[in-house]
Amino acid sequence: MADEVLDYSQPGPLTILDAAQFKLIESLPSDPVGICAAAQGLVLHATDAVAAGGFEDRLAEKNIRPVSELIAVLTALGSSPLHEARTPETRVIGTCRDFALLACAFLRARRIPSRVRCGFGTYFVEGHGLDHWITEYWETDNGRWVRVDTEHLGKDFVEHPDDLAPGEFLTGGEAWGLYRQGLVDGQRFGVAGVDFAWGPAEISGNAVRDLAALCKREMLPWDEWGRMTAAYEDKTGPDYDRLIDEVADACSRDDSLTLIRLFAKDDLAVPHHMVG
Repeated sequence: MADEVLDYSQPGPLTILDAAQFKLIESLPSDPVGICAAAQGLVLHATDAVAAGGFEDRLAEKNIRPVSELIAVLTALGSSPLHEARTPETRVIGTCRDFALLACAFLRARRIPSRVRCGFGTYFVEGHGLDHWITEYWETDNGRWVRVDTEHLGKDFVEHPDDLAPGEFLTGGEAWGLYRQGLVDGQRFGVAGVDFAWGPAEISGNAVRDLAALCKREMLPWDEWGRMTAAYEDKTGPDYDRLIDEVADACSRDDSLTLIRLFAKDDLAVPHHMVG
């Protein structure tokens, strides 16, 4: 892997495990997709928790950022090993980000280069891009990043959720590039289940979150920093659009030095208090 600065085989601040937690992952499968499948069995999506009822006092779990705290909740809920799929009441409540993040942390703990990507799934509703997070791992034999929809492994949204085809998932930057070229309707990108979080600002927001994830700061889907809030309120202009152009280009080129340089900008850097 050409990337020598951002070492995706090593954990970042939000994917590092406590010393005692390494013992808990010894039983995980050895193959990357098997590791992702194990992570899938540990999270109950907040939407499903609300629909099921009885989880009202636990919904705040979806605001947990570090994996070490997610695992702490899991161990408090039950003693079953992490490679076994859990019953709903013994899973941690989260979002697509948490499925992807747990998988990424487990992969990095095995020194398998991996990362979380923030963007949009194009396979949920025809003609729309819905806010979504996935896991990537580096496949050495073929020299490529493999995209895995950890949350939806074994489901039939796409033929191969364990190896998403080009275009099935668009990172924030990829979606932004298509929008700027007039190839997609920006108003068709947003968050499922709400009628207000749609439009180009949702795309630019996910581009910034994806930049952060590439710099090993895998934030919450609703975290906002820099000028993101202003963008959501339609208070930014062409200069911010050009900055997001730069973000999209850097993320597509996957160049560590450029990513780190961009991530240091005031408008893009995640505040320290949000990482802990």
